[in-house]
Amino acid sequence: MEQTQRPTDRFRRFIDHVLEGTDVRINGDRPWDIRVKDERLFARVLSTGTLGFGEAYMDGWWECDAIDEMIDRLLRHDVRKRLKPTAALVRDAVHARLINRQHKRRAFHIGERHYDIGNDLYGAMLDRRLTYTCGYWSSPTGRATNLDEAQEAKLDLVCRKIGLQPGQRVLDIGCGWGSFAKFAAEKYGAHVVGITVSKEQVALGTEFCRSLPVELRLQDYRDVHETFDHVISLGMFEHVGYKNYHEYFRVVRRCLKPDGLFLLHTIGGNVSARNTDPWIDRYIFPNSMIPSAAQISRAAEGAFVMEDWHNFGADYDRTLMAWHQNVESHWPELSVRYDERFHRMWRYYLLSCAGSFRARVNQLWQVVFSPKGIPGGYRAVR
Repeated sequence: MEQTQRPTDRFRRFIDHVLEGTDVRINGDRPWDIRVKDERLFARVLSTGTLGFGEAYMDGWWECDAIDEMIDRLLRHDVRKRLKPTAALVRDAVHARLINRQHKRRAFHIGERHYDIGNDLYGAMLDRRLTYTCGYWSSPTGRATNLDEAQEAKLDLVCRKIGLQPGQRVLDIGCGWGSFAKFAAEKYGAHVVGITVSKEQVALGTEFCRSLPVELRLQDYRDVHETFDHVISLGMFEHVGYKNYHEYFRVVRRCLKPDGLFLLHTIGGNVSARNTDPWIDRYIFPNSMIPSAAQISRAAEGAFVMEDWHNFGADYDRTLMAWHQNVESHWPELSVRYDERFHRMWRYYLLSCAGSFRARVNQLWQVVFSPKGIPGGYRAVR
């Protein structure tokens, strides 16, 4: 009599089919292979997709010595298309279309859920300036050799791209702990107003910028009604949401002098989307989404002239790997406050994101806009 095949075996066979051609194996012996510790993993992934895959890692159901390399291989072959969308994913997609998840009433949610979780964690992970955005490692004028140098090169690049002059007033939308504000004030003599939705960032950033012409505020971008010589935004646009892109650009235009420049620094996606990966949404960046070039261009239409578009997304891979190494080296002291499930969550976040940039699924763009076009043209800065 033929033996009845277990459901787990059928699920495993389907996952093997999904992995075909990716060079990722189940229970292989290479760093990027997945070692299964709990066979319930297969059904969990089939029922809940990438959300279940990430949660299963947090729960210890699978291991991988090089998550970044594994994710790189999976994304290069776009295995997500081989998994049928779950009912929950369809529900979330419909919800994203109907509801403005980044409405002003929800503006401070991301600050509480992500940026306020602990200055000790970010202090251990980031560079000495606490710059929580992509570093600039591949500058034509000299390659950075460490995270501090890469972040300083990025901050200087921003100042040079907007032609920052002493005494000019700059609005920093999504200022973090004030890394740009402090750098621009110290190195370029600028006066900076930074806004953020994180109370922890305002408190610590204000201490960092003490005695400098810098003001950090706990404020939503839609509530700014002043005029500035320039506006910059580094790594905040991912929280705006596609329903608010037009309003965002019109707020910036309202705050920018006619001869000023606006620099937008954002993660970008290759295709237009209306929601984000469900695991990232639940555990890391709630209500976030990555814009496409088309979405940015459409939102800026009628408000700005695009002067320059610079992609150095490959540098985010190296930045994320540096952050990961910092967290791992400081984990003994961090473990006093954060449990092992959080540790695995944070590791998966940093390494899976590094893999996404390595696979060139995600980009990092710096886009320079002017209100009406620069007479004679904009001279690109790199």
